[in-house]
Amino acid sequence: MIPRYQRVLFWILAGASLLMALVLLRGCEQAREKLTRHRNETPLAAPVATASETARLALADDADGSITLEDRDLALPTESTARARALLARLIAEYSYKNSAHPIESGPAVDDVFLLDLPLQPPVAAGSNPTQQPAQPPASGDLAIEPHGPGGQLAVINLHGTFADHHPSGIEPEMLTIDSIIGTLYANFPRIEQVRFLVDGHPRDTLSGHADLTRTYPVVNTATRTSQETR
Repeated sequence: MIPRYQRVLFWILAGASLLMALVLLRGCEQAREKLTRHRNETPLAAPVATASETARLALADDADGSITLEDRDLALPTESTARARALLARLIAEYSYKNSAHPIESGPAVDDVFLLDLPLQPPVAAGSNPTQQPAQPPASGDLAIEPHGPGGQLAVINLHGTFADHHPSGIEPEMLTIDSIIGTLYANFPRIEQVRFLVDGHPRDTLSGHADLTRTYPVVNTATRTSQETR
């Protein structure tokens, strides 16, 4: 016959083992939640006192490497730079949605958009006569680019550093993001002819190790499929 103190000790050890197992399971569950939690840090759009209008987003698809034009009803600012920034912020925000075809981590992406009339003029020294300045060819890599037609603009897009740092790495996903931005500008801003990218206000070699950010991109129709073709 088993002594009474041994039976008591057995049940105490069994209870302690069960309690430890429950604590370990709870700890594992909490650790998994921390690793898999996808906090939505996409900034909320400020209220805009304008009626909704149809805008076109050039949405990327990683599955087949395509860009598709999709219509969205959005309330956008009327001022051009604020309008461009709001539209690009919405474009990147769509990539953070669940089941996105081109997933990107949520968070602030576009800090500023600057629109500059082309051709860009070199700075004039104080006290000098700009009419006497000889025409100088643009240096390689600067922003002095001739427009394709009268009234053209250069868009300088200042990306947020965390967006670039956490962007999926690879030539295809990075170029799809750039082409998506270019296609969206093309579909909504007929005056924009070229685009340059900055990151946190400074030039950067690549987006996330591959796509070139040192060059000036022509703003062209990058869509390989239209919304009508997908229906």
